[in-house]
Amino acid sequence: MKRLLPLLCLTPLLATAQPLSISKDLGTIFQFEESAPQLTWLGATIDDQVAHGGKRSARITRQPDATGQSTSITMSVPLDVKGQIIQWRGYLKTSAVQNYAALWIRQDGGSGVVAFQSMPQGAEQGALLQGDTDWTRHSVQFALDPSARALAFGVILAGPGSLWIDDLELLVDGSPIWEAPKAQRQKTVLDSDQEFDQGSQSAISTLSPVQIGNLATLGKVWGFAKYHHPRVTAGELHWDYELFRVLPAVLAAANRDAGNTAVYSWLQGLGELKPCDPCAGAELDRTNIHFAPNLAWISSQQKLGVELSDLLRQIHARRPPDGKQFFVGLPPHSDEEAGNPDFDIERAYPEIKLPDSGYQLLALFRFWNIIEYWFPYRDLIGEDWDAALSQLIPRLALARDKDQYELELLAMIVRASDTHAKLWSNRMRPPVGACGIPATFRFVENQAVVTHAGAGGLAVGDIVTHLDGVAVTELVRRWSPYYSGSNEATRLRNIARSFGNGACGEAQLTVDREGEKRSVTATRSPPARQWLAFGFAHDRPGAGAFQRLSNDVAYLKMSAVNSAEIAEYLKLATGSKGWIIDSRNYPSDFVPFVLGALFVDQPTPFVRFTVADGKNPGAFRFDSSLRIEPAKTRYPGKVIILMDEVSQSSSEYHAMALRAGPRAQVIGSTTAAADGNVSAFALPGGHRTMISGIGVFYPDKRPTQRIGIVPDIEVKPTIKGIREGRDEALDRAIKEIVGR
Repeated sequence: MKRLLPLLCLTPLLATAQPLSISKDLGTIFQFEESAPQLTWLGATIDDQVAHGGKRSARITRQPDATGQSTSITMSVPLDVKGQIIQWRGYLKTSAVQNYAALWIRQDGGSGVVAFQSMPQGAEQGALLQGDTDWTRHSVQFALDPSARALAFGVILAGPGSLWIDDLELLVDGSPIWEAPKAQRQKTVLDSDQEFDQGSQSAISTLSPVQIGNLATLGKVWGFAKYHHPRVTAGELHWDYELFRVLPAVLAAANRDAGNTAVYSWLQGLGELKPCDPCAGAELDRTNIHFAPNLAWISSQQKLGVELSDLLRQIHARRPPDGKQFFVGLPPHSDEEAGNPDFDIERAYPEIKLPDSGYQLLALFRFWNIIEYWFPYRDLIGEDWDAALSQLIPRLALARDKDQYELELLAMIVRASDTHAKLWSNRMRPPVGACGIPATFRFVENQAVVTHAGAGGLAVGDIVTHLDGVAVTELVRRWSPYYSGSNEATRLRNIARSFGNGACGEAQLTVDREGEKRSVTATRSPPARQWLAFGFAHDRPGAGAFQRLSNDVAYLKMSAVNSAEIAEYLKLATGSKGWIIDSRNYPSDFVPFVLGALFVDQPTPFVRFTVADGKNPGAFRFDSSLRIEPAKTRYPGKVIILMDEVSQSSSEYHAMALRAGPRAQVIGSTTAAADGNVSAFALPGGHRTMISGIGVFYPDKRPTQRIGIVPDIEVKPTIKGIREGRDEALDRAIKEIVGR
């Protein structure tokens, strides 16, 4: 089965403590017998009353009113060892844990997550850890990935309860990690070429239309050669630094012809193209093609000049016939793995002092060309991508400081029209501030509505019309260019999650409370994200995944689902007329095949993918459909899947699988419309972003990106329903089952 990376489950764990070195000191920290670990394990306290071994353990306690969905104690170490299997294990004890407790471990590469594992998948007991349990050893493990450069690990407690941790071990092939042999990292040209380590040596204060046009040509040629020129694909050239070498000549060119000549001379100077046997050739195999590369421009002698155009066509014909790329990893595509591209080798250059026009242009050219050649939804961007390059050049090149540069990165990434595409830090995304209004907001009927309220004068159902004297419609207009979204519903979802952020202190709101205009003063307090958890899911409150709403209605919450308990859920649902699967959240486990098997009567295709063609960068091809195989014992009743704007990626993928059943239907509203595994990559200045890395389609090739999972019955929340405390989508699902 093809496993999609559970992105949103990983995101809260991305912040880690400062990396420690790998030494025997880790063994001391893992025992909690000395006071030092109290400073190392953020989020936990040392308990000298309860222990597994020795006299102390670490404890996490969360009260029912705790902010956020979970608390994790976290560490990280450089991953500079070699071996086969990394194992993270230790003894855990729980009391009144309502959601779950788990060990987790993650490998990080240059651009993001390489591998992730958590309980219950790797737990020795094989079941979700919750309720009251005595000391028991649990473990998680995975294969050591040679591309990983850091290892993050820890323990997480989700929901109320108490968790004790003791006698932890971090092992490589069964021995303590500090005893593992050191890895000898293979040096590449990125290590040996150090000419521009301290800066690009290009400062740009103004740009003329001629310079912008020549830079646009350079950006396209640089990206084309990056993925086609045999010397670059073989890893013989530091391609980022080659950009800096040609940049002064292009900036100095007086007209387009001079700019083309500068680019041609630079490319020609890389060395004569070696004979190839076999050669890739110019023809494109159109078998199962979804879309082909946009390469007509390399033949335009009018725009490029005869010499440059001819050279680009020669490079294209001699591109690597085996499809190997130095700057792009293309994992094998199989039924087990999605095979989306990885960009781990791309450097982040966190030490570069900004502003630096060359590095800022590098960020643009890298992002633009990754979209051009490796984004499976390039055809759905919705604008002229060439024109976007020209428009973005002065904005990125002339950003005057690191703050403006970050804002321009945000605006650039948004133009991919991909909910997955975002800037990890979002430090400068408006509204900026360390504090937040104690409330949760949601755009309902195109208005900002309070859906949860704490102390501060706001009430559930309040329509906010003005914030600090500015109309909400104007704020949305100002903020939208910095918020990614595959559709407008998702963009507004993301704006709503940050809506109350700002400087600590008083905030003035004008609200419509059931037709009466009121002025409300609320106090923004830290942290800004304290109410964010309420906006991440719109499912039914309550502990556990399964609930029996009545004799006729079963209910399963995907945010708490556990693959090991699917058979038990089926047993509990027996006798009901209908089963509601609530996907207005993000799945806690990967269960499309095992859960979907309960709802189909015969083998049923539900999805197919497009994957990048390494031999033809910019081309994407369809693979065969995946199907759901029916279980021996199945559910005979109606199946209702609930979806809305928080349903994203894995949630949408699960819905496609569950909807394949003949008795299934979807109720709700527009989903986030970002389906498929993500591919992360670095941007200069220590930044990181990502894109949807694999195309997800229905078996008949209908797309899901930017469209989402279209409901069979559309039920949008209403302001009236929120004020009355009703869940209108759930109410409609129950009506479909019981007829009232």
